[in-house]
Amino acid sequence: MDVTLHLAQDPEADELLGRSPLAALVGMLLDQQVPMEWAFKGPSTIARRMGAEDLDAHDIAAHDPEAFAALLSDKPAVHRYPGSMAGRVQQLCRYLVDTYDGDAEAVWRGVGTGKELLKRLQDLPGFGKQKAQIFLALLGKQLGVRPDGWREAAGPYGDPGSFRSVADITGPESLTKVRAHKQEMKAAAKAAKAADK
Repeated sequence: MDVTLHLAQDPEADELLGRSPLAALVGMLLDQQVPMEWAFKGPSTIARRMGAEDLDAHDIAAHDPEAFAALLSDKPAVHRYPGSMAGRVQQLCRYLVDTYDGDAEAVWRGVGTGKELLKRLQDLPGFGKQKAQIFLALLGKQLGVRPDGWREAAGPYGDPGSFRSVADITGPESLTKVRAHKQEMKAAAKAAKAADK
């Protein structure tokens, strides 16, 4: 992996996301209940606070949980819920250590089909179906990981030319389009809910 992503909208953080499979997975894990840029800047902040240039699944998994939670809680906090997200990041890293010897890229390296890759992503702690599909679309659209049937496995997030998720963000203009799509979806869901009453 060595591409330029534009998810954190911060050159240093985006550079790490583009070269570090673990950073990309951790950013995706953090991407809930906070602005996307905040979530994807998290891996860079964690690495810097650990005195490293990259994240290491073994180091994070072995880190004292209270100390790791404090590391994520320091101002500015890595997430709106730094304590619980610290636990989730450590859980993800423990799973990667136990299942893939800490090699995050092994989750998708050599996978034969999109369906198999989706299953592997859904097996990751903190990755439900939607998060797994979005990450699968990111792998296919921006990171060149394209096993047979990857678009179908990614569901609507795999659609070419769509602006649904982080998988479609390549700069400020596409970020604006993705935000607009999300606002439309929220408005439609709110309207549907109101109609059901």
